[in-house]
Amino acid sequence: MFTYIWEYFYRNFFRFWLKWVLRLITGKCELQRICDSSVQGAERTSRIEFSLKSSRNKDLQKTLDPDVDKIETAVTRITQEKKINFQKYPHFKSDIQVCLLQIRGYKKLYLDVENIRKQPYDADNKEHEDQLLKLWNLLMPQEILKSRITKQWGAIGFQGDDPKTDFRGMGILGLHNLVYFSEHYTNAARQVLSHSNHPKLGYSYAIVGINLTEMAYSLLKSGALKFHMYNVVQGIPHLEHFCQFYCYLVYEFDKFWIEEKPETIMEFNRYREKFHEKVKDLLKNYNVALSLDIKEQ
Repeated sequence: MFTYIWEYFYRNFFRFWLKWVLRLITGKCELQRICDSSVQGAERTSRIEFSLKSSRNKDLQKTLDPDVDKIETAVTRITQEKKINFQKYPHFKSDIQVCLLQIRGYKKLYLDVENIRKQPYDADNKEHEDQLLKLWNLLMPQEILKSRITKQWGAIGFQGDDPKTDFRGMGILGLHNLVYFSEHYTNAARQVLSHSNHPKLGYSYAIVGINLTEMAYSLLKSGALKFHMYNVVQGIPHLEHFCQFYCYLVYEFDKFWIEEKPETIMEFNRYREKFHEKVKDLLKNYNVALSLDIKEQ
């Protein structure tokens, strides 16, 4: 309760006067002070985002919205509103532009991912079917798929004879991520598949992969991935960067599962949540930049 009250008064009263006093003392606006006191990355971009979002100036708030105007127009509006002297502060324009590219890009990335997630798997869609068969061939090159609907799908962790039913929660996004990991990190994907077939520590590879797509999606949607994206991508993040994060989750979860040694697959939800909390803690660090560290076996 006290924290909520403090945040309310700080945002609506104290912050305005604090900014005013600091501008008088330093001769710089808050945006300039942020750029001067932090390097390019999550700390700077997130602080710039908070500053613009909290501004009493509606025009400055709108610069965060990619649908309002072009990035160049938004940068010009900021520099004009803040009366920036380019001769005195030559790097401000480029610094603020990178921040806006990252902030706007993150919002667009979420919309792109959401649009893919909303697409249901369609067995009559040749592209969908081709991707599903591609997944099989990448993971099981030594075994020919006898038919489209077959119990063989269980070998790569699908629940039934027809994998399309397993994509209902995450739509075509679940398949897209499974194929991406298998195509870009084929040896690692086969290694993880091998671990999933362990007689005691085994799990359903494809089902867990789709579950981890949901984890990646929820972290993106909540904004928890911002620090990571702002550090990894010095500009506009794209779908590939989301897929790379998914690959990190799959590979790290496999290691986590083996290290934890659950008694039974029935404990999956408990260990999944434990892993989820571990990842969320890592993502709270300003300097976070999660990358795949593959050790071939």
